[in-house]
Amino acid sequence: MKDKTIDYVLRTTWLTVNKMYNEEASKFDSTMATGFTLLNIDPENGTPSTALGPKMGMEATSLSRILKTMEQRGLIERRPNPEDGRGVLIHLTEFGREKRDLSKQKVLTFNETIRKHIPEEKINNFYEVAETINDMVCNKKIYNNK
Repeated sequence: MKDKTIDYVLRTTWLTVNKMYNEEASKFDSTMATGFTLLNIDPENGTPSTALGPKMGMEATSLSRILKTMEQRGLIERRPNPEDGRGVLIHLTEFGREKRDLSKQKVLTFNETIRKHIPEEKINNFYEVAETINDMVCNKKIYNNK
């Protein structure tokens, strides 16, 4: 893969991981997006709907569709935010908590398996490189429009 561009490696690796998670989630009548959303909802206090998108790095439109489907499936419920009458908190239902635990287990299994096959130093390098790339992109250090 060393002859490939960095963006190509990032994209193809992510697509492969995404496909793996979706295949696994489909065994439980779910999707990776649903599992990811479940993992980002505070299981005790709920999460403001407005905070969920930025927390997950998703656009509001995409998240809105996912939340609607999750609500229809009985995974979440929307409740008024007691601290902000205009806001809504997304809470997990009991069924949502079960699916969240299952999603968490799948993520932990993935991480444990990767860590068994890659030395800690290389994992730390991976995180450092990913953090640097993320910083450069987020802070517009690549395509500066000056």
